[in-house]
Amino acid sequence: MERVSIAPRADWREKVEALGFDWHSAPSPENPAGVYWDESVYWQLTAAEVDLLEETTNELHAMCIVATESAISRGLLPHFGFDPATIAVIEDSWRRRDQDQASLYGRFDLAFTGGDTPPKLLEYNADTPTSLYEASVVQWTWLEELFPDRDQFNSLHEGLVAAWAKVGAQIDNGPVHFTCVMPHAEDEGTLRYMLDTALEAGLTGKPIPANEIGWAVPAGASDDSLDGYFVDAENTPITALFKILPWDWILADRYGAQLAHVVQRRGLTVIEPAWKMVMANKAILAVLWELYPDHPNLLPAFPDRRAFPPGTHVVAKPLLGREGANISIAVLGEDGALAGEPLESKPGAYGEEGYIYQAQTPLASANGFNAVIGSWVIDGVSRGIGIREDRDLITGNRSRFVPHVMI
Repeated sequence: MERVSIAPRADWREKVEALGFDWHSAPSPENPAGVYWDESVYWQLTAAEVDLLEETTNELHAMCIVATESAISRGLLPHFGFDPATIAVIEDSWRRRDQDQASLYGRFDLAFTGGDTPPKLLEYNADTPTSLYEASVVQWTWLEELFPDRDQFNSLHEGLVAAWAKVGAQIDNGPVHFTCVMPHAEDEGTLRYMLDTALEAGLTGKPIPANEIGWAVPAGASDDSLDGYFVDAENTPITALFKILPWDWILADRYGAQLAHVVQRRGLTVIEPAWKMVMANKAILAVLWELYPDHPNLLPAFPDRRAFPPGTHVVAKPLLGREGANISIAVLGEDGALAGEPLESKPGAYGEEGYIYQAQTPLASANGFNAVIGSWVIDGVSRGIGIREDRDLITGNRSRFVPHVMI
């Protein structure tokens, strides 16, 4: 891996906006220039490094399937912070995973310093598609213009279309409704892209803001009744729903109990399926380490930081945390106590659900920037990568996305 500086295209903003990528810039205290899509640099990887990332991603996904089965069969889900109602939805979804609970995607965050050094799993973002569009389309069009004779580890679009065809075979003929919180430039852009890939696969679909989804009940029944169904603004029943919102958010919603009931009685198919909540929870890191101790692609991870010897650099991760929120890095002293103040931390709204503690590992680093590989799984198969980088060690929601090429 090597980080290479390059002059951005003079009209890059117009070109990415023509793709529908209008969240390319967002000023923040951490990033005053506001650049999210950063084409002033790129990372180049050898074919051997890409092969290693592909092999690692496929193996990690297979291991996560085993770990999910283990967590469910051994009754470990309460330790993931899931309540009984959520566990019931997960267990039902897992039983039906080969019938009508197909999965489109997931993104492993990997620490990889290049060469033949084993990539290390940081976490699995298995439920939501953050950074998928820029990884699939935006960096590919950049490559085609600037490096038409080079390649990129990126067959994401083709994989998504094929995966949608598989999903379409498992659901009714009605439209798939596509929802996110609106207005939200990033989520709406990703939603449009996912709708486009579904249409290309031959499905029908329609977008709907999350707050316009209604709950219809029989005449005389209370609004809290479980005997109903979800509808769109035209009162069309919603039988298949692609959502960008995380499962824990929608189950905690005013109509979360109704959602759980309708899903379990086969009245609604939700994409991603509920069983992906297990993989998306940071507690899976501890289950993986228990099942595969000292695996070259895993880092020691425990629910109790006292499991680490004094002097260990440890990363504390909320079970449901996203985009670096409430993550901190610290050196441990005796009996798991902190040996001084945290070395780095990010604010956020997570943490009450509990933490997993994972040993820290080096990231690819150059010119003051630290890079994390987002390695995508589409329908269970490694399909490509996107790279996020930051001057901090913790990748946050304002960390830059930079393209890559293969050499």
